[in-house]
Amino acid sequence: MQPVGPYRFTEVMGVCQVGKAWWAVDGQDRLVTVAVLDPAAAQDPAWRQAFSGMAETLAAPGGSGRPYLSADFTAKAPWVAYIADGGPGAEHLFFALGQEIRSEQAAEDSTVAMLQVPTEQQSQPAPWALQGDPRQAQPVSPPPQQTPPPAQQTPPPVQQTPPFAPQVPAQPQQHAMPAPPVSAPPQQVSAPPQQVSAPPQQVSAPPVSAPPQPAYPHTAQPVSAPPGDPFSSPVRRIQPSPPRPPRQTGLWTALAALLLVAAVAGGVGAWGLSGDGSDRPATTPTAASSAFPSAAPVNPGLKPWAQAALRSPEERALATVGPSMVFVEVTFTGYVRNKQDNALLRKTPITFARRCSGFVVNSDGHVLTNTQCVRPTQDILLGNALGALANAMVAERTLPAKDVAAFTRTRMKTAAFTGTAPGTEPDAKLYGQLNVAKGDVTDSPAIPGAVVQSLALDAGNLALVKLDQGNLPAAELNPSATIAADTSLLILGYNTTDTSYRSATYTVASKAATVTGVDAQSPVQAFRINDDLGLYSRGGIAIDPSGRVVGVLDNDILRPDKANRLVVPVSTMAGLLSTAGVQNTLGDADKVYRSGLDAYFAGQNSTAADRFGEAAEASPANLLAQVYRQAAIDSGGGESSAGTPGWAVPVLVAAAVALVAGLVLLVMILLRRRTTTA
Repeated sequence: MQPVGPYRFTEVMGVCQVGKAWWAVDGQDRLVTVAVLDPAAAQDPAWRQAFSGMAETLAAPGGSGRPYLSADFTAKAPWVAYIADGGPGAEHLFFALGQEIRSEQAAEDSTVAMLQVPTEQQSQPAPWALQGDPRQAQPVSPPPQQTPPPAQQTPPPVQQTPPFAPQVPAQPQQHAMPAPPVSAPPQQVSAPPQQVSAPPQQVSAPPVSAPPQPAYPHTAQPVSAPPGDPFSSPVRRIQPSPPRPPRQTGLWTALAALLLVAAVAGGVGAWGLSGDGSDRPATTPTAASSAFPSAAPVNPGLKPWAQAALRSPEERALATVGPSMVFVEVTFTGYVRNKQDNALLRKTPITFARRCSGFVVNSDGHVLTNTQCVRPTQDILLGNALGALANAMVAERTLPAKDVAAFTRTRMKTAAFTGTAPGTEPDAKLYGQLNVAKGDVTDSPAIPGAVVQSLALDAGNLALVKLDQGNLPAAELNPSATIAADTSLLILGYNTTDTSYRSATYTVASKAATVTGVDAQSPVQAFRINDDLGLYSRGGIAIDPSGRVVGVLDNDILRPDKANRLVVPVSTMAGLLSTAGVQNTLGDADKVYRSGLDAYFAGQNSTAADRFGEAAEASPANLLAQVYRQAAIDSGGGESSAGTPGWAVPVLVAAAVALVAGLVLLVMILLRRRTTTA
């Protein structure tokens, strides 16, 4: 649900019987927690009064000293918002109301467990097995086994009974969830035990006749000899065969040995000539194989094999462009002062950060990203600064939490965010991180940088940044891309699941998206997609099936949630690069890496391992090259193949000689046998 207020919910912190605690961000990207009373509980005036009264009590100086930012106790679902990094917030309010906060997943699991019915209790009762039905009968026990009757007798009918007694469904469990003052009496549902008995079946066995007994004579009959005995002749009718010549076992043994040597030597020689068999497609690795170990020595952040089907075009596209993704963070430091007299609203400086995504367009360190992230307008800077100032004043108890919105709205017209002197720009420090990134990092692996050139919001909202490090993996633009409705794309951008904003960990996420339409009215012909990757994905990219960039993600200001579903086309990127005199070119390491991907997805694992190793050595920031090299080795590529070994040809020659000798020996054996037989 979404309450009326300046907050965008991100995920559920916990749930209880009367409401939920949410993580959310406000219009200035600040993290807050929001306690929301369930609409069913809010229908009870006692609960609504208890919810608002406890929030005011906790915010009072005599309470726990936990003021809230803003609240709406008259809404259908009343809510209260708290600063996220100021101590216990939304969950503390429910604790104070006597409610137990638990995770939403745990609640779902327990509900499912209570609703499951054992398999043996799911059998359907017979149509007559109802309470009070006169046709119910007691289960009939099977009769004792009887000795089978003698042969040629018809046995009496046998009563057949079911092989098992009918199951009686168990009583369903009774669940009650008291939550005063909103409570409902537990409903008791019981089913009378059902007894099902099957009527006895008459089974008659067919008569079994005894097998016919042979008739044996009681007295022996006289047997008379034939009149003439043919075996009485003294002449020997069966003549013995002549003696066989001795078997040539030695020749056959020699022949078998020669053929065995030829087969083994030929196989070994052929294997040596063909290297390690890398030209044959290897078996596609599975999640359980060692091609991509779970405990990899390096963590590239983006794992294409886990975000797409193995060895699929989608995995290859993600692997092609993934190393170029950059996490961008800009820290602004300045002072808030009145416009009229330049008086400081706070003597100490105000500091806040803006975070987004970007990608490398040239191996020398040029990066394309979002303008409003790295070079925001004055009103956005002032809004962020006033939000940070209001939070500090609430923590110091010099400003009530409920007056934060009014304070910010009023000062937007009368204040300015400047540098150390009136009229100067606030200090801005930009850093970029590749692969896995963390917030508030200014040392290595963070790379300092600066904004080179930028486009205004209505001109494309793109910025060109130069990082102070070269030899970075670059992405390739597709200037000839044609984007229309229903076009399928892959989108990439940084995101986080951490709730602690200051030191959150960010990784590259990806998702399939579909173009819903092209904004023909906008000057840049931007197009919209049906999904997004989260708050920090602006400045991320949309790619085609070959892994080339066709657009940059931006937030859609026409949407109520300002989601990053607007895509700036590649033509705007090309124009900005041309104006700045920067070319979108791939470095030598990028070309070697892509040739390694060609070999890997063709099953040539040895070649792929060599090229991935060369790319990783030339561009250490490309951690995906290291991971895919190990995957190629584990898929059968070996460490390397440095050409044909010198012993392979002699072994093949020896195999050929052994094969010829074996054939000659076989011919000799056959000729000798024919001569002996003749």
